[in-house]
Amino acid sequence: MSDSVDDATTVDDATRRARYWPVPVLRAVPAAVVALVITFSSNHAAGYGLLLFGAYAVVEGIVLAVGSRRLDGDARSARSTLAQAVVALVAGVAALVLNGAGLPAFITIVVAFAVLTGALELTQGLRVRGRSPFSRDWTTVGGLTLLLAIAFLLTPPDYSKELGGIDNAQGTLDAPIILVGLFGAYLAVAAVFHVIAGLSHKWGTAAPVAAPDGAPHA
Repeated sequence: MSDSVDDATTVDDATRRARYWPVPVLRAVPAAVVALVITFSSNHAAGYGLLLFGAYAVVEGIVLAVGSRRLDGDARSARSTLAQAVVALVAGVAALVLNGAGLPAFITIVVAFAVLTGALELTQGLRVRGRSPFSRDWTTVGGLTLLLAIAFLLTPPDYSKELGGIDNAQGTLDAPIILVGLFGAYLAVAAVFHVIAGLSHKWGTAAPVAAPDGAPHA
């Protein structure tokens, strides 16, 4: 009996992986693009951060909304994913509309986004631990997103330090530069993880083939 249950679970997991694997790969796209833009841009002002965050969050929200429809058989996870999509879309639109509001708006919007979506995704992963092939993915990304919120909250908004030292670097290191950089680092890590997770699910979609007697075999 246990062997047949395990085989059924394997087939079911393969089916779910085959349907869902494009979602994390698509989530990686806006994260990777914005991370690259931040990396190679000299502009780390809060307004620029709001613009980039807004673009990322809107696309992320759309991908999550589509992805929620691919979670067949797990209505609670589908609703949680859709809730994340709504939060991301609202945060993204707010960031684009408040593009000129400066550092307070950047911190507030990113922290709200990270706390809400991170908590939803972490809880979603923990709830299905041992029952869903996506549990570890959701738990990891949810935890990473909450760490982004913590990093933003721990960075003093009035931080400013003149560069110099043995490198004789010119300029000032301030809170906007640090926070936009932290956001870019978060996106880079998330993008890599999403790609690995998505491709792992794609490669894990080979379901057992049923033998003529009805017994599954590899």
